[in-house]
Amino acid sequence: MKVPMLDLSEQYASLKSEVLEALDGVMSSSRFILGDNVKKLEADIAKYSNVSHGIGCANGSDAIHIALQAAGIGAGDEVITTPFTFFATGGAIVRAGATPVYADIDPVSFNLDPEEIEKHITDKTKAIIPVHLYGQMADMVRIREIANKHNLIVIEDGAQAIGAKQGEYSVGQLGDAATYSFFPTKNLGAYGDAGMVVTKNDDIAEKSRVIRVHGSKPKYYHHVLGYNSRLDELQAAVLNVKFPHLDSWSELRRKHADYYTSLLNEKVSEFVKTPVKVEGYHHVFHQYTILTERRDELQSYLNENGVATMIYYPLPLHLQPVFESLGYKKGDFPKAEKAANEALSLPMFPELKEEQQQYVVEKIAEFFARK
Repeated sequence: MKVPMLDLSEQYASLKSEVLEALDGVMSSSRFILGDNVKKLEADIAKYSNVSHGIGCANGSDAIHIALQAAGIGAGDEVITTPFTFFATGGAIVRAGATPVYADIDPVSFNLDPEEIEKHITDKTKAIIPVHLYGQMADMVRIREIANKHNLIVIEDGAQAIGAKQGEYSVGQLGDAATYSFFPTKNLGAYGDAGMVVTKNDDIAEKSRVIRVHGSKPKYYHHVLGYNSRLDELQAAVLNVKFPHLDSWSELRRKHADYYTSLLNEKVSEFVKTPVKVEGYHHVFHQYTILTERRDELQSYLNENGVATMIYYPLPLHLQPVFESLGYKKGDFPKAEKAANEALSLPMFPELKEEQQQYVVEKIAEFFARK
């Protein structure tokens, strides 16, 4: 059996007529940039996030940069974030002119540990970027308390967590702003790059809208240095077709996660640690990520047997060569480094079949039995 990490073909087949109709509508309108499809998507995603503004942009990486710039973060500022995340989080901080300062993670949720944040706050600290990794929110209630205490901005990186909640709070509700990625592999994915800033802050929203169009307002009059990061109508049209299905897709992901967990705990609990759904949180399982000390060997064995897996992320940001000048070294963040050495994401998408999951777990159990 072949089990892909992600298969979008079945999803497309079910939506094909709607998608083609939506794309034809854009082509017929000849309005390709910041038109009605973008406006609708911005309004719908903002409402879904329980905030008042959505600002579509070219991708999730730009969304973080735009949010930081709109919040006034720049040269000389420090921004605390997790080292266990995709490069875009740290890269956006540097692109904004600020310095990333890393803090270790909670090994249960893989997210930034609030108790580690205060250890790294200095008089230069201006913001915190918690990353809601794999589809589960960081402890935003506690992070908001810390931010209020120290007068810090909070930008939530929600690239993997649209629809996730902590109690009653959605991604974006407790932060000054949040960012989404609509990369094709995300829970809500476009057919190319796309992203969005969501915020309840009128000033951040207005500045974000200006920044994404070269910093111009009105057109051809530039008061700030922005850049070209607009969400195009074609991608917005696709996302508008997909958005009504997001919650049902997320529920399927949660169902698949529960099935994986029951199978793995039954067969290989002594070798594999399954992901934890923290009590009171709504996890949307962008990824289903296990921990095992023999991660690399297991990945090779699964690949030999037709099971695709991914390692997110093998080298934490504080050890990336591009950040060498920050002075971090191996051992500085042991929990993040342990996760980077042991985390392995299994196939996860709404259309995943039980027999595919059974095969994946069968091969995992076979690996540990033979080795």
